[in-house]
Amino acid sequence: MEIERLLVLEVARVTEQAALAASRLAGKGDKEAVDAAGTEAMRQVLGELPINGTVVIGEGEMDEAPMLYIGEKLGMGGPEVDIAVDPVEGTTITAKGLPNSITVIAISEKGGLLHAPDMYMEKLVVAPPAVGKVSLEYPVKANLRLIAESLQRGVEDLVVVVLDRPRHEKLIKEIRDAGARVKLIGDGDVVAALAVAVRGTGVHALMGSGGAPEGVLAAAALKCLGGEIQAKFLPADDTQRERMQAMGANEHQIYRTHDLAPGKEIVFAATGITHGDILEGVRFFGGGARTHSIVMGYKTRVVRFIDSIHLFERGARVTIRV
Repeated sequence: MEIERLLVLEVARVTEQAALAASRLAGKGDKEAVDAAGTEAMRQVLGELPINGTVVIGEGEMDEAPMLYIGEKLGMGGPEVDIAVDPVEGTTITAKGLPNSITVIAISEKGGLLHAPDMYMEKLVVAPPAVGKVSLEYPVKANLRLIAESLQRGVEDLVVVVLDRPRHEKLIKEIRDAGARVKLIGDGDVVAALAVAVRGTGVHALMGSGGAPEGVLAAAALKCLGGEIQAKFLPADDTQRERMQAMGANEHQIYRTHDLAPGKEIVFAATGITHGDILEGVRFFGGGARTHSIVMGYKTRVVRFIDSIHLFERGARVTIRV
């Protein structure tokens, strides 16, 4: 448990600082500036950690991303770890001031997180009671029936999260025809996957295609929470297919949680940027701000919700309230 005990609170500091930086630009309409602010803040804190880290899921290749690019080395020295990051999951919704944007990170021992190519993958996410009972190979209606049975409710009681994209028109119709309801989201399928695995959020599954890097981050969280993701790469053309094969991925394989996040030690953290279903967004007050985070360790089997007060000015005073 060396990595988890060493980093379980440090990763919260990483996501907190990224969220604080990105939230300053929330609602200002510039998604590039939002992403740059979150990325720069995250990189700075990662550089201070006692690790020998390599980014395996980041902002792109070195020639595409000046910071937190795939293969970038970070840390002050220590255990070798792989790092998966999304400094701002939901740059567009942050720029518009809409709900459910977060900053997120997962860290594991070397080789503990799949180095996924940046392309789409089909995804199915379910809560712990449905683990092992569903399959991407089953029809939508069959999966919904199995999910409902595992949760001891009717299909008409289910709410399924789907990214609001034209490519999902057929899927949305199938879900509705089966009797379930659909919650459409503009961005953010990592936080949606989290919501599926946490009771009381009012959502029971995630279906549809989304980014493969986000699939790895979701897998890291779901492994800690006991939920399940099943995913299949969807290369758009021969160039993506060749890149996928070069990275050792297989477009015909159904990847499960342990395939995407095989690590024996995993720490995961997310901090809310804007208010959401699980995490509160950053709330500023005179001289400081308040953040809300979730931090998890797979081997330590602990899930923490961290409510932090950050004082920016010397002598700043704040009345703490729940």
